[in-house]
Amino acid sequence: DGVTEVLAHCRESLQDKFMEIPCSEDYASHKRFEGCTPRKCGRGVTDAVITREEAERIRRIAERGLSLGGSDGGASILDLHSGALSLGKHFVNLYRYFGDKIQDIFTEEDFALYRDVRQRIQQRIAQAFGISSASMYLTKPTFFSRINSTEAKTTHDEYWHPHVDKVTYGSFDYTSLLYLSDYTEDFGGGRFVFMDAGSNKTIEPRAGRVSFFTSGSENLHRVEKVHWGTRYAITISFTCNPDHGIGDPVLT
Repeated sequence: DGVTEVLAHCRESLQDKFMEIPCSEDYASHKRFEGCTPRKCGRGVTDAVITREEAERIRRIAERGLSLGGSDGGASILDLHSGALSLGKHFVNLYRYFGDKIQDIFTEEDFALYRDVRQRIQQRIAQAFGISSASMYLTKPTFFSRINSTEAKTTHDEYWHPHVDKVTYGSFDYTSLLYLSDYTEDFGGGRFVFMDAGSNKTIEPRAGRVSFFTSGSENLHRVEKVHWGTRYAITISFTCNPDHGIGDPVLT
């Protein structure tokens, strides 16, 4: 695996940590949006934006939603925006599938907390990269993930492959992850790994920890396989292109 450097240990509480790195060419092939499209690239980690108590409340939203379904393999997805929910080897639309019963599972407070957390993360990213948060738009897919050690049944379950977000999802310019459980306490394996030339830079998940980065190939990354326990996180991503923006989820 090359030389591994731990950028963020699970036992430390980080105010703010930021590393600037050279941008890749990926953004050149997309329309530029002044004041948003990355000119400064990098990656950051903070434990000072979301509290552990808020992370626990957010995790309970994920647990309630994913209790309605779940993948046969090790990786389950819940997208409150589109309603996509893993069910066996497929996905269903949570809102169509469960209809009015959804009001018994989620509350307006849940969605208000989700919005508030999303806004704070957006502001932190804008601050770190010196851009205006008003020029960033939430984009899809933005989703909860629940990963355990169950063997993969479909390619959707194979979460551990190295990838570049801007290649996988063309709209992404800035990616963030909010961790909702603790490495070594709740699960083993499952660390987040930036794959740099000659070394790996690793983030150990901790409930309430936010990691964020520019989405181009300057930040090639993967997630280690989870060996035991259950790892919860939420991926929240932003685009500079208003055409690719989505609204916050609403409880209809």
